[in-house]
Formats: sequence, structure tokens, C-alpha cells
Amino acid sequence: MKIADVSGFYSETGGGVASYVRQKLDFAARHGHEVVVVAPGPVSRTEIRAGGKIAWVKSPGMPFDANYHMFFAGDEVWRVLDQEAPDVVAGSSPWRGGWMAGHWPGDAVKALVFHQDFIAGYPYTLLGGVMTRPSIDRLFDGYWRYVRRLSECFDVTVTGGDWLAKRLASFQVHNPVSVPFGIETGLFSPARRDETLRRALLTACGAPADGRLLLAVGRLHPEKRQRTIIEGFAIARKQRPNLGLVVIGDGPLRANVEKMARAAGRVHLTGAIADRLRLAACFASADILVHGSGAETYGLVVAEAISSGLAVVSPDTGGAADLARRGLSRVYATGDAASCAAAILDLLAALEMPGEPATFDPPGSSESHFEALFALYQSLIDGRRAAGDHGALAQSSADS
Repeated sequence: MKIADVSGFYSETGGGVASYVRQKLDFAARHGHEVVVVAPGPVSRTEIRAGGKIAWVKSPGMPFDANYHMFFAGDEVWRVLDQEAPDVVAGSSPWRGGWMAGHWPGDAVKALVFHQDFIAGYPYTLLGGVMTRPSIDRLFDGYWRYVRRLSECFDVTVTGGDWLAKRLASFQVHNPVSVPFGIETGLFSPARRDETLRRALLTACGAPADGRLLLAVGRLHPEKRQRTIIEGFAIARKQRPNLGLVVIGDGPLRANVEKMARAAGRVHLTGAIADRLRLAACFASADILVHGSGAETYGLVVAEAISSGLAVVSPDTGGAADLARRGLSRVYATGDAASCAAAILDLLAALEMPGEPATFDPPGSSESHFEALFALYQSLIDGRRAAGDHGALAQSSADS
């Protein structure tokens, strides 16, 4: 099977999308498939990878984030799709890339892959303090009408979690199907705990060596709500002065987050950590993951923390909340720093009290995700072929 993934938010220096694409290519290489990632970049070129290729299409840079480019004209994207003649075309966002995938006139199964809930990520973040979520959804009814129309260009709308499939169904988006994401098998584990690394991270925060280490991981971006995390941590630290917070990630809000960290105290920013083994060791060496985004499709960071043996403080919305509720965790009102602080303090008390289990129902693997995703695509291909054969037989019978 050949899959063309029109990925408007793929970048070599990106975070979750880049990891997802790398895992998809790896799966394709091991199972005899081919994945062609069509991505915007500074120049048009083709880069061969195990499992397929990256077809870069020359595109303008994205404002406010030099790591990314954005599709402009559709002709070059459609030329690549014509040349590759894939069995499946996936549009990895409802924006320009998804529109191009959906409106390509070629004969292939089409899937709209919903990696992000835009309304939950942005309008909920910006307007949540003054409007209810149903009111915000009504205010952005034009967006939902657009998504409904676009989804009708596709055979299926794929989501990374059941909660998002149900949410899209409530807005009459065409054929939402949940294919839950998963994490890399064998990488994240409590066995990667490193006491030397733990002491070094606490020292970097200015916290005592026997203090409690909190971790926040994600792009420094408004939808990740680092302000809520840091302000919640600062409130909690008034009662628990031995706390330290390490923030892993980079992004357009780096300067703002650094300013917030200085104001809060005992917060250390590492930047992005590309070394996955070191990242796994950081997870396993901490006590609690504090998550901020209430708009996660799946909550990959939370899943990685769970597999590393961490307790989790999570917002009460989105995929992260679904994962966190599987075990030792506390949820708080999304975007509410005081509620976040209360959740941190309550979970710390639980960790120090014997009797409450510290194990989680483990999340699925990336292998199982891609097995299900590729099986879904194959079933759609088979269904189309069967329908075509049935039509051909009916026509032959009519002609005779």
C-alpha cells in the first residue's frame, strides 16, 4: 500500500508531528508499505527515507515560527500526488494541506486525519475566561460548517482518541473513526530512573537534592498553557518550598515562558531534548508530570509519563484527561492556576501516603496504532474495489 500524507505542519525541527511521521515511516519500512510525506519547505526537493520519502514543496515561511512553512498554491502538491499515484491520500489538518488533499481529483481513498482540535486549542484558550465552551462553539459555527463540508471530500475522518471522534460526530463531521495513538515500545519505563540526573535537575531548579521534582513537557505555545502550569506551581510552592519544576520544550513563547519562570522561582527551562533516551530518563527521574493543554487529541506526553511511572496532574478536558484518569492522577479545571496548584498539592500528599497504587493502565503502542490505521485504510481500499467489481458485474449483466 502506498500512502501519501499531505502534512502541512511537518518540520524536521518539529515536535509531535515529526515524531509521528518518523514512527509511521518506520512502520511502513518494516511491513512493506510506502509512505510519501508531502510537506512545505524552503525549496522543492525529494528526500528518500526508509519506508518512503519526504517530498518537500517550496512554500513561504510561517509567521511567528521559523521552524515551519505553509502551503500556498495547490498545483505543486497535486503534481506530486499525480506522480506518486497513491492508494490512500491523507490530509493531516483541516487547513490548507487538508483542503489540497481533499480536492485532489485523483482516484484514491482519502482520509482527513484530525491531529488537532483548533477550537479547543485556541478559542477555548483565549476566550474561556469570559465565555462558556458551548458559546464559543456557537461563535465559531462557521469553522464547524467549513470542517463539515471539507470532511465530505474524504472517505473517513480519523481521530487519535474516542473523545474527539464523539466531539466531531456532535458537529456532524463525516464518518469520524477513532484510531487511538500510542507510544514507542520499550523506550519509556520506570527502569530509566537516574538518581544522578534527578539531583542535577533539582539543582538546576535551585531546589534541595531531596526535594520533589515536577516536570512539564511540550512546545512553548499558547495552547500548551505553560502559564497555568508555572503559576500553579508557584502557588503550590508556597506550601511546599522543596518543589522544583523542569520545563522541557521550545517554541515561539520561549521569551515569555522564561520571564514567567524567573518570576515564579525554582523553574528550570531545558529547551527541547532531541535525545529520546535522555527524555525518557527525565520522565522516569521525576515525581509528577504537570500538563497544561486541555485540547490534546490523544495526550502523547501524558502517555509517555504514565509508561515512565509518573503520577500526572492534568486539565480536565481533552485526551490528556482521558489518559490521566486511568491511574494515580489528579485533574483540575482547564486553565485555572489555583485549581492546578490544589491538584499538585493533593497528588503530592497521595504519593506520600501508603496504600494508594502508583500504577497505571498502560497506554497502547505506536505499533498497535499504525496496525489499526493501515488496516482501516486497507479496508477502505478493499471496500472500494468490491463496490467497483459489483458495479462492473451489474453493468455486464445489463449489457448481456
